[in-house]
Amino acid sequence: MRMGQEDDQSRILCELSALVYNMLRSPMDGGSPHRSLPEITPAGFASLLFGMSLALMVCGSVTFMIGFMLMPWVIVLVTVLYIAGVLNSISFFLSWLSGPRKDVPLPEWKLW
Repeated sequence: MRMGQEDDQSRILCELSALVYNMLRSPMDGGSPHRSLPEITPAGFASLLFGMSLALMVCGSVTFMIGFMLMPWVIVLVTVLYIAGVLNSISFFLSWLSGPRKDVPLPEWKLW
């Protein structure tokens, strides 16, 4: 990675850490120690659940469509690799059946 990219990443990480730290620290900094969070209304809670379910449905649909579009490519790749493996096994088996080649002299191995 280049030095500029590392600097950008570390700067973004520091800003994100500071943001999370300030969010966690902010309830403790209040003037009154017994400050309570505002209660959520039933309509607000329903809107929150609706938004969460809508986000999950959209993300699930997008994921399903990507998988549906890529599945033929995956099936073709697996089939090609399977056929290549079968052909390799058949070739190895046939060369084993035919024995060593007679026209090519094998060199003798000498250790000294």
